[in-house]
Amino acid sequence: MSQHMGSMRGQQAIVMRTVRNTVDTGRTVVCTIHQPSIDIFDAFDELLLMKRGGQEIYVGPLGHHSCHLIKYFEGIQGVSKIKDGYNPASWMLEVTTAAQEVALGVNFTDVYKNSELYRRNKTLISDLSIPPPGSKDLYFPTQYSQSFFTQCIACLWKQHWSYWRNPPYSAVRFFFTTFIALFFGTVFWDLGSKRESQQDLSNAMGSMFAAVIFLGVQNASSVQPVVSIERTVFYRERATGMYSALPYAFGHIMIEIPYIFVQTLVYGVIVYAMIGFEWTVVKFCWYLFFMYFTLLYFTFYVPRTRIPMWWRWYYWACPVAWTLYGLVVSQFGDIQDKFLDTDVVVEDFVRSYFGFRHDFLGVVSVAVVRFTLIFAFVFAFAIRVFNFQRR
Repeated sequence: MSQHMGSMRGQQAIVMRTVRNTVDTGRTVVCTIHQPSIDIFDAFDELLLMKRGGQEIYVGPLGHHSCHLIKYFEGIQGVSKIKDGYNPASWMLEVTTAAQEVALGVNFTDVYKNSELYRRNKTLISDLSIPPPGSKDLYFPTQYSQSFFTQCIACLWKQHWSYWRNPPYSAVRFFFTTFIALFFGTVFWDLGSKRESQQDLSNAMGSMFAAVIFLGVQNASSVQPVVSIERTVFYRERATGMYSALPYAFGHIMIEIPYIFVQTLVYGVIVYAMIGFEWTVVKFCWYLFFMYFTLLYFTFYVPRTRIPMWWRWYYWACPVAWTLYGLVVSQFGDIQDKFLDTDVVVEDFVRSYFGFRHDFLGVVSVAVVRFTLIFAFVFAFAIRVFNFQRR
């Protein structure tokens, strides 16, 4: 336990009573403490006292009312005696300062290393380092006390309450989504129903591209502070053996699913109605599908047919390209109407200019889901392998 004491005596007493009850069960508790009261300090069994620089100057039992500690330091020539009723913890710090070392001409580290207490501690360490005859090494069948499934459920439950108790994050995200939906719906009002020219189709595609970029970037930027804070907690809890990295990644990924679903539903209903895309169950569900999985993982876009042959492999590696493929072909890939200015069928234009085929829609949907799974795997792999702690 590190610096667990509050500023109020009542809080200190409650904490120390709990610690004392834990120790009485046979467990060992190591904790740091600053400026304890006499009663609190007397609750400790042993003390490890170090001066600046991490050098030991006392390691041993405190005794009743710190009698062993007082006897040790009063045995050093020149150290002032403790006054009756004075706090041993405060007296201990006062008589072992660097200024006192200079005034007394002593080094408390050297005094300790030449003391009988130091030799006794070394002997005790040597004795405890040798296992008794017939003893066996500790063996645990698993690294963690709970199963992988239990860890996943616990991490998911933890992330649920973490998100629930962070309304600014979710509220701002939903507010921004609603605002952007109304804004884009106003800017691109009723463009989805206009198919008189190739420019109308390009405008509708622009609304899809803008939505993917704006919402994707907003989600990616707003989640980073949350992940940064959670990652700090994760490093501490993983170090104590509470759970492994994969259940933590599972909880982080799964908790985003319902929030992004609501976000997609809010945006999709508003934008779909205001832009005027064709109201069929299939087209509306495809629109929500591609927006949903894109926002789950969340680039400048060039039609595949306009990309040089040697760069087209990169097109297929770009997640947003697949998203726009699915959005455009699900809304316009089966339209048999003709543009008034060029007398070209909408479906033929989508296929010739963009290279989008309506019969490829199933493959595109699988690819979008695949990107979501890939990014989830990369997150789980990175949180398990890499450590960004700075000490």
